[in-house]
Amino acid sequence: MQPIPLPLEPSGRRIRPRTALVTSADCSFRQRLRQVLAGLRWQVCEAEGGAQAWSEAENQCPEAVIVDAWLPDLEVREFVSDFRGRFPAVELVTVDGGASGESPRGPYRQELLYALRRIQETDTAVSNVAPELAEREGSGEITKVQKDVGVCRAGGLEAAKSMDQKMPLNTSNASAKSSIPPAGEGPESRTHGSSRERLPELVGNAPCMLEMSRRVRLVAPRMTPVLIEGPTGSGKELVAEAVHRLSTRSRKPLVAINCAAIPEALLEAELFGHTRGAFTGAVQGRVGRIEAADGGTLFLDEIGEMPLGLQAKLLRFVECGELQRVGDNEIVKVDVRIIAATHRPLAQHAESGAFRSDLYYRLAVFLIRTPALAEHSEDLPLLVEHFLEKLGRDMPVKRADEGAMAKLTAHRWPGNVRELEHVLERGVILAGDGPVLTSREIDFGGSVN
Repeated sequence: MQPIPLPLEPSGRRIRPRTALVTSADCSFRQRLRQVLAGLRWQVCEAEGGAQAWSEAENQCPEAVIVDAWLPDLEVREFVSDFRGRFPAVELVTVDGGASGESPRGPYRQELLYALRRIQETDTAVSNVAPELAEREGSGEITKVQKDVGVCRAGGLEAAKSMDQKMPLNTSNASAKSSIPPAGEGPESRTHGSSRERLPELVGNAPCMLEMSRRVRLVAPRMTPVLIEGPTGSGKELVAEAVHRLSTRSRKPLVAINCAAIPEALLEAELFGHTRGAFTGAVQGRVGRIEAADGGTLFLDEIGEMPLGLQAKLLRFVECGELQRVGDNEIVKVDVRIIAATHRPLAQHAESGAFRSDLYYRLAVFLIRTPALAEHSEDLPLLVEHFLEKLGRDMPVKRADEGAMAKLTAHRWPGNVRELEHVLERGVILAGDGPVLTSREIDFGGSVN
């Protein structure tokens, strides 16, 4: 299929094609929409999800964006609202709503809706729409499709104001074609809070787990600092990894440092780096963790354990993105996104002076809370299955019988999900070659119940 030749300006130069960004997890949907839009003199770029769409919009500066009814990494309604706030001049159309909110109709809206209607028809009709327009290009005739929408070819395909009434968008059909949900999942699977919205790293379908996944999806595409709070063993590092994976920085490193595991005298050098001879034992210079994360994400685990003196130096970096290696006067500019985590109530520590309040407010721009296992105990069977499959990668997967599940359910889990994983690992070892994990193999190893 050949697209319509680009029109010429009075000067004889060809007009630059307008760019449309098609955002959908469905490759077939993107390709069919690309086909139709190419025939309407659009240049098309594609994104598989919301995070990639943000990156493409920054790089390509599109005139229009078409968003599918479901995205794999972000909730569509929140994405549309945030995207319109960030790119107010970009025409944005959604498959299931036509346009976002009550925003005024832009100059491209009718063309985009027309393209969506065309791909609801058969594949033959989709592939023929552009050749039909191109075939009439030389004759100066108005095509049948153009007559239907009241359009003249002079400036490309521009729909008449009455097009919405004449050709209502079949949203259910469009959604079905673009992103068909798996068997057993209906329309409710795409609504906020459904199990389909759960991130693979965050196992559990309890409301608190789904809310955690939702918050990760919302904040991941941004540069916003994230503070993760939750009890020990509740999966804070997994949340940090999910935020990084869904961000536009996912191809750059995620560098983690545990602020509680490194002695205070060495923590500054670990974070900021040092020059040769900066202190006893520094036989050579070393790049710090912050600089190693340049372009990517820095994960500060157990930030609440950081000494107050070092917090002041970290605050300077957070404010201006500049650091000095220990023993060096040179200023180094570093671009990192900061994710911090703590098991302490950091807001209370900031009020009492145990943690710098100015640093707290810069780190806690967006808060994500990881729940204790006791708060989503209904997810225990799912977690047990998940960990047994993980432990069975190099051997036949074991299953827990009713006695084992009853014993696991009765436990209080002070160590949360991490304790559950270790109990199951111990049980798999004790079970030997047996295919079933029984209550005899469930050993809490001195945990207080």
